[in-house]
Amino acid sequence: MKKYLIILLPILMVLSGCEELLEPADDNHRTLEDIYDNPSYAEGLLMNAYTRIPTNGYSFNEVATDDAVTNDKFSGYLNMATGQWSSMYNPMDQWENSYTAIIYLNKFLTETDKVEWSYKSDVAKRLFNDRHKGEAYGLRALFMLNLLQAHAGYAGGVLLGVPIITDPLTLNSDFNKSRNTFEECMQQIYNDLNAAEQYLPLDYVDVENASELPARYSDVSVEEYNRVFGNVNRQRISGRIVMAIRAKAALLAASPAFSEENTTKWEIAANYAAQVIDLYGGISKLDPQGGLFYTKGNVDAINLARDKDQSEMLWRGSIWTGYNIEQNNFPPSLYGSGRVNPTQNLVDAFPMANGYPITDLANSGYDPANPYANRDPRLNNYIVLNGSTLAGNTIYTSTNSGNDAVGQLKTSTRTGYYLRKLMRDDVNLNPTSLQGKKHYAVHIRYTEIFLIYAEAANEAWGPDGTGGHAYSARDVIAAIRNRAGIAQPDNYLASIATREDMRKLIRNERRLELCFEGFRFWDLRRWKENLTEPAYGVTITNGNYIIQPVENRQYQDYMYYGPLPYNEVLKAGLIQNNGW
Repeated sequence: MKKYLIILLPILMVLSGCEELLEPADDNHRTLEDIYDNPSYAEGLLMNAYTRIPTNGYSFNEVATDDAVTNDKFSGYLNMATGQWSSMYNPMDQWENSYTAIIYLNKFLTETDKVEWSYKSDVAKRLFNDRHKGEAYGLRALFMLNLLQAHAGYAGGVLLGVPIITDPLTLNSDFNKSRNTFEECMQQIYNDLNAAEQYLPLDYVDVENASELPARYSDVSVEEYNRVFGNVNRQRISGRIVMAIRAKAALLAASPAFSEENTTKWEIAANYAAQVIDLYGGISKLDPQGGLFYTKGNVDAINLARDKDQSEMLWRGSIWTGYNIEQNNFPPSLYGSGRVNPTQNLVDAFPMANGYPITDLANSGYDPANPYANRDPRLNNYIVLNGSTLAGNTIYTSTNSGNDAVGQLKTSTRTGYYLRKLMRDDVNLNPTSLQGKKHYAVHIRYTEIFLIYAEAANEAWGPDGTGGHAYSARDVIAAIRNRAGIAQPDNYLASIATREDMRKLIRNERRLELCFEGFRFWDLRRWKENLTEPAYGVTITNGNYIIQPVENRQYQDYMYYGPLPYNEVLKAGLIQNNGW
């Protein structure tokens, strides 16, 4: 025992004199306090929300609609469309992603006034703080809109939204918040957008002299203003983008699924869209190349050093170089996986070049034995047909024509069609010469805003009413169809006389113009249109075109409104939407 004491005594003396040896080592993790003195960490809270914007990439959720199917048997959208959609399995879920972004934004808004945004200039500190606040309010509104689109619905006879959370959450927060009404959520969106506009410039543009400074920054130097609100910050949320988000939100609120017939709501949506269009310069400014924004010439022409961007792009994602979208969707003969297959349903939605639907046999000139002749040019621009040229090669999908034929390989088309839109024709996937090309994702195109106006104006004032604006729904649709290459005069458009017939045309134009950009699923639901239309394809054998169903759609009427996540309903005691 004495021997052990002699050994232990010096050890105890060392330990008692060196308490720091027993303290936990610094794990080098950042804490909230770090953001106050380091603006880059503070901005990280904001950037976390930017990285969660759903349109940072293309979802191709059209494969859950009548516009497309996929040959990927593991696709969540395929499973959903064929009967597996539930509150426990929801590929359209926006709950976790959106609320995570909102929680970060709430924390940011609480702490931003304490951040030392600039050590050298109190003026710059104020400017940075203002801009970041505006961005945070705008992003929070966008994520609330995403939540409503995906999860609002009726429960117990009441149209409910989602819980409104505007405070940062802590371990002691009350997590059992009930759902707010849809109207309360819409008001929160509008409040946040209004707040964002108070802080943001209309656009991020360098000013050249003090006379161009906004009144609230008249005491700021041109150099300081440009540092914060100049060209370098383009593609962040701006006042113009805020206005576009407001128009999108108003359209959702006016739509049949979320509103009884209500002229006032349609007027609001039309007026908000018109504000954006008027700032753009009106219908005459519709970009002639807007429908081909993804092609080589239009993408490569972007040169930020020369302040040159596509006029079609109201808000886009960052430019990236790669070939994933082509690798996923090119036909197998071009080393692609042929994932997204447009349907015969969508092909039939494209009119003839003279503007008449193919169903109007008396006026259209449609020939079922030669179905792709004299069609709306958008058909060949967006879809690879039998005999189309893609990446310098002719693609044949007819029987016995090779690996691109229907069902020939696991990577072959199931419908007789391949996707062209969003892909670059100059990508070569040959492994010996593989090279990426420039691409970008779209957040908001001006064409979408024009279509919002057309839809809302027709519902509010009819085909030719203007509500005091310089253009009608008919004027907008005429400009879009003219750009697309429809022969002029557009006699079919001229024949449209009623609100109901114009509604059908506007919805179809929206389907065509925005195809494969992630709109069709949400549009069908907000319009309360048929979700169960089977997906059709074509088999071409010896010159005969045989149309047949490829995949049935298994939806119920209650599925016009998406479910709340099952676990959230259990944990927080939230009321689930009817049917789920």
